[in-house]
Amino acid sequence: MIGVRPNILAMSGYIPGEQLNDPDIIKLNTNENPYPPSPRVFEAVQAALTCDKLRKYPQPLGNTFRRAAGQVLGIDPDSILIGNGSDDILTILTRTFVPEGGRIVSPTPSYILYRSLAEIQGAQFETVRFGDDWTLPRPWPKPGADLTFLPNPNSPSGTALTVTELDRMVGEVGGMLVLDEAYADFCDWNGLALATTYRNVIVTRSFSKAYSLAGIRFGFAVAPPELVRELLKVKDSYNCDVLSLAAATAAIEDQEYFHSVRAKILATRERMRLALQDFGFAVTPSHSNFLWCRRTDQAVKPIYEELKRRKMLVRYMNYDGYDGLRISVGTDREIDALLRGIHEILELVKT
Repeated sequence: MIGVRPNILAMSGYIPGEQLNDPDIIKLNTNENPYPPSPRVFEAVQAALTCDKLRKYPQPLGNTFRRAAGQVLGIDPDSILIGNGSDDILTILTRTFVPEGGRIVSPTPSYILYRSLAEIQGAQFETVRFGDDWTLPRPWPKPGADLTFLPNPNSPSGTALTVTELDRMVGEVGGMLVLDEAYADFCDWNGLALATTYRNVIVTRSFSKAYSLAGIRFGFAVAPPELVRELLKVKDSYNCDVLSLAAATAAIEDQEYFHSVRAKILATRERMRLALQDFGFAVTPSHSNFLWCRRTDQAVKPIYEELKRRKMLVRYMNYDGYDGLRISVGTDREIDALLRGIHEILELVKT
């Protein structure tokens, strides 16, 4: 195609999870929060729907949000970079640190967008295989990359390296280490302090999961303020709009609501884990809002397909022959329906 760079023509591109506009679908495939955002979010968005606010540009740095987040997280607001979802942040980081022909490294199986970001940049992409127990080799076997992406907790496994393990890696990667913490709000620990301690660590966060704002598109990064000043040169001038900034600010300020929703999700996650194990699935212990489920006695793709036929969406994922079902934590009603469906499907296989 005329004018398109060869590396773009050669890449397949990232394929998001299915988004079916059917109100009867039980949607457990893209790790959205099953509960609504904080009531304060609706109030803030409604207040932003005025002619005066919509006709003017939003805050380019999102200073109101940065002050609110800084207070909640106990960090310097100048260490926060806002983004149109955490994927926007990952793109900014790739554009900032990785030259054409450079090198990006990440573990696998993991977030497949990292490969797409490398291909768009014209960079090499190398992976480090997780062990059978979802641990990583030590010392880190591929030092010196321009950028190392480490999702923690990881997807699809839901596993998380400890802070001690993360701290060890900081000195081993040699270049910039990005802790992709899209799911960290469901874990009992995180690496945020590393981004305020070390000059080569950046933490990214998403509002699509714990804060129920996948439709609003908002995320942020935490890095040393002097590094954030460089990243600001790369981001789009107004990458977050008035409504997303209002929604995100209201959401992070309502920590009481956040913790109540988090507690419900963790309780349902444990109930799901026990039930799926009783059904014969190998379920990886999760620190996120989803479960990674595999079977050794039968293929799981037919289970996914039959659930979809019954209007229940889960995510079938296949990493070079290592496949499984990634199932998001839904409401108790949704999970009851899912478990009934899986039980019926497995019973049919027996007969």
